[in-house]
Amino acid sequence: MNSISANLNIMIKASEKASKILIRDFGEIEKLQVSKKGPSDFVTNSDLRVEKIIIEELKKAKPNYSIISEENGIENNKDKNNTWIIDPIDGTVNFLHGIPHFAISIALRSDNEIVSGLIFDPIKNEMFFAEKDNGAFFNNHRIRVSKKNELSDCLFATGGKMNQEPDLSYRKSGCAALDMAYVASGRYDGYFQYNLNLWDIAAGIVLVKEAGGMLNQIDLSHNKNIKIIASSTVINSKLLEKLSNF
Repeated sequence: MNSISANLNIMIKASEKASKILIRDFGEIEKLQVSKKGPSDFVTNSDLRVEKIIIEELKKAKPNYSIISEENGIENNKDKNNTWIIDPIDGTVNFLHGIPHFAISIALRSDNEIVSGLIFDPIKNEMFFAEKDNGAFFNNHRIRVSKKNELSDCLFATGGKMNQEPDLSYRKSGCAALDMAYVASGRYDGYFQYNLNLWDIAAGIVLVKEAGGMLNQIDLSHNKNIKIIASSTVINSKLLEKLSNF
């Protein structure tokens, strides 16, 4: 593995510090105070505390970088070409129900391109990270997308409601960030979903690319209503054909 950049090192340290709150609160899930933010979108005290710690740590190192985060929204600072994109808990509903499948997601957008990304599952102690032109890694081991070439052998991930059920083997895990990380590491063969937020999938974009995968064109200037189709290069055309009405 090539040496990681200073920015990625900052992201790793911020996620590790914030994860201590998640691990503690997950063990006391019944004590969490929950407020309803939308039909199926909950925000917890953990969300807010984790986000606060991550932002504080990132600002210590890069005070001029701008920030987009799920709970705090957009913070335009002096440096508008470099923006941290933060999801303190992706998979909040899983977290609230005691399901150990959620993650911290942090990405860096530079000149309208995701150049660094980190997805950390604190309960399983699994960290996925990638940097542009430097590869994708899982706990410091290089990862690549799967090599399966038949859709019938593949397992995909998706989420939300679909107008038409695709004729594919798929799972809905409730955590877009980990779905993307699992595509990058070959656990899933692909992932497709629409109506996503940028912070859900920003880190996953660079992970999948650096792991040798393919994604649809994504406008990174939009923060909401994003559609994504990610897979290995081997089955990408077959997947796109199968999802022609998606």
